[in-house]
Amino acid sequence: MKAEIISSEYINQHQYFTARKDAYQLPSGKIVDPYFVVELPESATAMALTEDNQVILISQYRHPVNKNSLELPGGFVDKLEDPFDAIKRELLEETGYVFNDVYHLGTTAANPGVLNNFTQLYLATGGKKIKDQQLDANEEINIILKSLEEVEEILNQSKIMQSMHALCLFYGFAKLKELKV
Repeated sequence: MKAEIISSEYINQHQYFTARKDAYQLPSGKIVDPYFVVELPESATAMALTEDNQVILISQYRHPVNKNSLELPGGFVDKLEDPFDAIKRELLEETGYVFNDVYHLGTTAANPGVLNNFTQLYLATGGKKIKDQQLDANEEINIILKSLEEVEEILNQSKIMQSMHALCLFYGFAKLKELKV
């Protein structure tokens, strides 16, 4: 069931924040006007484990919620970049680690009522630190290593506020059971 776009007008266009106002008609004939959509690039995040099975968490300030957030490493997929390559690049940039194996866990949409992008979820294992972080100009990321048990407890206590990262951890723990890690 798809809608027919009647009109679409950009309100703001920026690399990381594009907003548009649409009007569309549902198959039932109902017209929805206006409907606002925020366009964002595809993103990728990973539950990343070191060689000794420590989970790499990051802490960084998130201005929209005015607090530090405990998260997984990841970021936006560049134009024409494969998400699998993007997560390996993001992991290296944000953590300085490379990984023996990277498994795709699934795809999620953070808020499909407003946002048009998807996030690719991964599990990366066998991480080895090979260099220092190479952060973007607007990033200050602190790396925190935790055991699998500690991360499971953090997750169960709802201390991961980034919903896509919490979902990645749930899927990651399921994949680890399948891999018998």
